[in-house]
Amino acid sequence: MLATILETYGLNPQECTIQPFGTGLINHTWVLRKGDEEYILQQINNNVFKEPFAISENIRAIGSYLKQHHPNYLFVTPIHSPDNKNLIHTEEGYFRIFPFVKDSVTYTTLESPELAFEAAKQFGRFTHNLAGFDESVLQQTIPNFHDLTLRDEQFKASLIHGNKERIAEAHEVLTQLEKCRYIVDEFEQIKINPQFKIRVMHHDTKISNVLFDKQNRGLCVIDLDTVMPGFFISDIGDMMRTYLAAASEEETDFSTVQVREEYFVAIVEGYLSEMKNELTNEEKNSFIYAGKFMIYMQAIRFLADHFMNDVYYGATYKGQNFNRAVNQLYLLKSLEEKEENLLKKIKSTPVHCEV
Repeated sequence: MLATILETYGLNPQECTIQPFGTGLINHTWVLRKGDEEYILQQINNNVFKEPFAISENIRAIGSYLKQHHPNYLFVTPIHSPDNKNLIHTEEGYFRIFPFVKDSVTYTTLESPELAFEAAKQFGRFTHNLAGFDESVLQQTIPNFHDLTLRDEQFKASLIHGNKERIAEAHEVLTQLEKCRYIVDEFEQIKINPQFKIRVMHHDTKISNVLFDKQNRGLCVIDLDTVMPGFFISDIGDMMRTYLAAASEEETDFSTVQVREEYFVAIVEGYLSEMKNELTNEEKNSFIYAGKFMIYMQAIRFLADHFMNDVYYGATYKGQNFNRAVNQLYLLKSLEEKEENLLKKIKSTPVHCEV
C-alpha cells in the first residue's frame, strides 16, 4: 500500500525506509527516510475528517498567505507530487508527506512552565500572523467542533437515549454538572458578543502539536487538520485543559488533578506576548473562562459517551469514560477554587500590565 503512495510522489520504495512515528490517536503517521532525507508520511482518518480535501485546501490557502505576508515564519506544509498534488487519494485512503523539520523536538507531556510559555507563544503567533487573513474562506474540517451549545444538546440527548443504569449510577456527578450550567449560558452570550472576534484558530493545542528546538525554544505549530475559524477561547481553553494539571485525563487518583498556578500564568504570558494587541479587553478578561469552557465541554462529552456505551471514545475498561469525566470535573473545581488568586496573578504579570 505505502509503496504505491511513494511512487505517486516520485519516490523509489526500495530506496526508502518507513517506521511508525508519534503517539497520535487519529491519523496514522510514519517517518519516511531516503538516504539523509527525512519526511513525515501520514494517512488522514477520513472517519473523523469527512472531507480531507478541505484540510488540504485550508493549508494551501494559509500557506500562501503566510508566504506572502510573513515569509520568515516557519509553516510546515505538505510537499507536492509531480502532478502538483499535496494530498493523494487512493483506494486505501488519503495520504500526504511533510518535510521533517531537522533538529526539532516534540513533547507528549509538559515538563516545565517555560515549555508552557513557549507553546502558548507559538499558538498566539500563529493566530497573530493570520490576523489579516480572511478566515471565512476556511472550510470547517470538523463542523461545530468546539460548539458548546451542540455538545450540551448531545449531552442532554444521552440522558434520554443512553444506558439507564449508567445514568442512575452517575447521579452525584450529574448534580455537580448542573451547578456548572453557567458555563453554557456564558458561551451563549459570547456567540452574540461583537467583542469576541472570529479568528483563525488551531483548535488542538496540546503540547505535542508544537515543535521546539534543542534549547526548548518554540519553532512552530503543527498538525493543522483542525485549523478553522473560531473564538480564542478554543485555543487557550485547550491549553488550560491539557497543560494545567500534572495528571492526565486518564488519572483516577483524582486528588492529583490540581491546577498548577505557575503553568496558568505561563500560558497567559506566552499567549499575550503575541496577541496582546489583537485581543479585545473582554477577551483579555476571559482567560479563566476559556479554561472552564473547554474543561466542562470535555467532561460532558466523556460522560455522554459513557451513557451511550462508549461508542465514540471507546473504553479499555468499564467506566473509563465516566472516570475521565470525573477527572475533568476535579480539574474544573480546582480552577474555580483558585480563580480569585489566578486573577490577581495574571493582572500583575508584566505582559498583562502593558495591555
